[in-house]
Amino acid sequence: MSDLSKQKIVASVPQKGFLGHPKGLFTLFFTEFWERFSYYGMRAILVFYMYYEVSKGGLGIPENTALAIMSIYGSLVYMSGIIGGWLADRIFGTSKAVFYGGILIMLGHIVLAIPGSIALFFVSMVLIVLGTGLLKPNVSSIVGDMYSEEDNRRDAGFSIFYMGINLGGFLSPLVVGTVGMKNFHLGFGLAAIGMFFGLVAFMFTKKKNLGLAGTYVPNPLSPGEKKKVFTIIGLSAAVIAGLIAIAIPTGLLTFSSFIALVGILGVLLPTLYFVVMYRSPKTTAVERSRIIAYIPLFIASVMFWAIQEQGSTILASYADKRTDLDFAGIHISPAWFQSLNPLFIILLAPLFAWFWVKLGERQPSIPKKFSFGLLFAGLSFIVILLPAYLGGSDSLVNPLWLVLSYFIVVLGELCLSPVGLSATTKLAPAAFSAQTMSLWFLSNAAAQALNAQIVKFYTPETEMVYFGIIGGAAIVLSILLFLLAPIIQRLMQNVK
Repeated sequence: MSDLSKQKIVASVPQKGFLGHPKGLFTLFFTEFWERFSYYGMRAILVFYMYYEVSKGGLGIPENTALAIMSIYGSLVYMSGIIGGWLADRIFGTSKAVFYGGILIMLGHIVLAIPGSIALFFVSMVLIVLGTGLLKPNVSSIVGDMYSEEDNRRDAGFSIFYMGINLGGFLSPLVVGTVGMKNFHLGFGLAAIGMFFGLVAFMFTKKKNLGLAGTYVPNPLSPGEKKKVFTIIGLSAAVIAGLIAIAIPTGLLTFSSFIALVGILGVLLPTLYFVVMYRSPKTTAVERSRIIAYIPLFIASVMFWAIQEQGSTILASYADKRTDLDFAGIHISPAWFQSLNPLFIILLAPLFAWFWVKLGERQPSIPKKFSFGLLFAGLSFIVILLPAYLGGSDSLVNPLWLVLSYFIVVLGELCLSPVGLSATTKLAPAAFSAQTMSLWFLSNAAAQALNAQIVKFYTPETEMVYFGIIGGAAIVLSILLFLLAPIIQRLMQNVK
């Protein structure tokens, strides 16, 4: 897209109207607030719905299998963002991608709200994975479209938008979790209503508030290319459907084999990205050095998210089965613990931003910040093994231990996640800037694909070993990364 087109888009957006920002930020703030309310509300009760007995309203899936499915689901959500980004860039633009994605997510939650079978459950998962892949990366792109490159409000605008994400993530486990733990299908129905509100906010305000933002197609397919692409998509869908129809009855496609397949994709996709970018003739010598520097940061990110994402799997199970939920005269829903991560981010993110600015030139380098993030992640798992060490694995644990574990991992997230986003934009080769951002999100997909393989080793009897090995590995990797930081920094070629 030309600079002239960018200026035309910015000029079409009313530049004042929401907290001193473009009016469109109101539209996107509440669209994403309700989308995250919907997504995190569903996620807060999903693992319980899977492994609770049928007599309690669940599906009766074995717990370890349910934990693995939850990880695979998270991995596929991040992988599908690549498809959503490509469709927006080449076929229908980001605005339509957000709308279509919201519809698919809402339909997925409606299917979950219908008491039914495991087959319906998997239909809902496909709808939500595809819908989130369309909506999640593209709604953020529209935020960027509203600001000119020189607009110093841009970072603050993304901060306000990020607050909407975390407000939705904070409130939904409290609302959907409270209702959903009593009746799962009512809870999923609330999640569907949340997404409906998000769609209404988007549809009824976008024309007035967003102007041309999100309506353009950056790199559209020609009519000939469209015909070819749609043919390939149609044939691929038919082949995949045929293979599934053969593989399931014959026993070739099972939970275990599917989990293994996604695990392979979780490693293979980012590896291919690195190889293609490094070997491309469009990549300069300086950019190749930066790609090498990015690899240990990517590995550290995978390790971090492998721990952080277990907040909705292993720690959710821990909250349900190992935690004393009657505390200070209140009965706590196990789903409420899912609100802790966004709550701590809302409270601590401004403090971290102030702290880095205060340090100025004295702040740690990017690799050192990553090492601190890994250190905190490892410590969060060491903390949660202490109750079993002190009191055994048979007694119920004070919920404050779980709160402390969530708090510590958020300290790590604030050292690593925003720093990683910024580093990705700086280290990306010019010819692969958007794809390198997709690569960053694949670190989360790889982490959850890895989790699907390892969560099966968790039981109350093995929890000390489980938390100890994973937490210890993260701490060792953090120390190694800290020691290698000067070398990585040199390879980054003046990027700070």
